[in-house]
Parts: sequence; structure tokens; C-alpha cells
Amino acid sequence: MRGCAASWLLLGLLLCRPGWADIYAYTAVDGAVTLSNMPTDDRYTVLVAAVPAAVPAVPPAGVGKPAPASARKARYDRVVEDVSRAYGLDSALVHAVISVESSYNPKAVSKAGAAGLMQLMPGTAKRYGVTDAFDPVQNVSGGAKYLRDLLDLFDSDVSLALAAFNAGEQAVMKHGNRIPPYRETLRYVPRVLDYYQRYRAAAVP
Repeated sequence: MRGCAASWLLLGLLLCRPGWADIYAYTAVDGAVTLSNMPTDDRYTVLVAAVPAAVPAVPPAGVGKPAPASARKARYDRVVEDVSRAYGLDSALVHAVISVESSYNPKAVSKAGAAGLMQLMPGTAKRYGVTDAFDPVQNVSGGAKYLRDLLDLFDSDVSLALAAFNAGEQAVMKHGNRIPPYRETLRYVPRVLDYYQRYRAAAVP
């Protein structure tokens, strides 16, 4: 019994070590259990497989810790506030769109070619006079104007306007003025609305 207790104590100690080796066990005819990380014959079987020691992640050279989301948002508060006021939008809604579209990265580019803070497609950027989609003021101004037009088109229905911002107004109209059943759009709309509600709640004194 004492030998068995010693064996389990050894197991506990081995498990506490980072990056331990495989732990093997051998049970004798009399029930005695022998543990070892170095089996001496083929009667031993693996009891606990090794887990490699964790290797701390090393950030790429020259890449610092990203700024907190609140700090990134604060950089564009003035731009968003001014543009939202110009187009009669709730600034919390514009912030919500930016949060989901680019996480406040003015240089963001999607696989589809959407660019900037509000991820404007080339055609949309041209349509709203945005000559440099990576310029925060131009991008937010063009994106906000587009959002304003979508809200007007869909009778101030925020969900439909957001669906159209993501999938295009034609897609929303094609599906009977309902959110298109596209996986990306079905995820996009609730995410923006969640940010929208949080930003509105945070603005209440």
C-alpha cells in the first residue's frame, strides 16, 4: 500500500512539471503499481502522454501591442461626430459599423477589395466622391452618406439598412425587403446592432 501511495505521489510530481515526458505504468500480479518515465521493459504501458511545454508567443519584430479598442475608437470620435451630424445620423451607429467593418484600422482592405474604416467598395467610393478610401475623413463621409441613403431607402429600418450596407441594396430588395439569407450578412447585422446598443448605452449620462 505504501509503494502504491509513493507511485501516485510520483505521478503527481511528474504532472506538475512543465513539459513532462510520457508516464508509464506497470501493475504486478500482487496489484502493486509501478510508475516510471523511463520504462525498463515491455510490460509498461503509457499512462499519461507527454504534453509539450508551452512556448511563449514572440511578436514579429517591429510590431507593438495593438491599442485598446476604446483608444482606437477615440481617435475618430471627432470625425464621426461631425460627419454624423452632417448627415443626420446617430454617431453610435456609424461607430458600430466601423467597429465591425475595420476595427478602426484606416488601412484595412478586404479580400473583395473594400477599403478603409467603413470598408467601401471601389464602386461605392466612386459613387460618393471618395477619391482616397484610406483617408479617414473621406471614408467616413462617404460611408455615412451611403448609410443615410440606405436608411431613407428602407424607411429608417436600421436592420435593413445595415444588411444593404453589407450585401447591397439590390440584395435586400431582391429578397422582399428582408435581410438576405447570406451567412455573412446574417452574422453582420446582429454584430453591428450589438455595438450600436452598447455605444448608445455608454453615451447616456
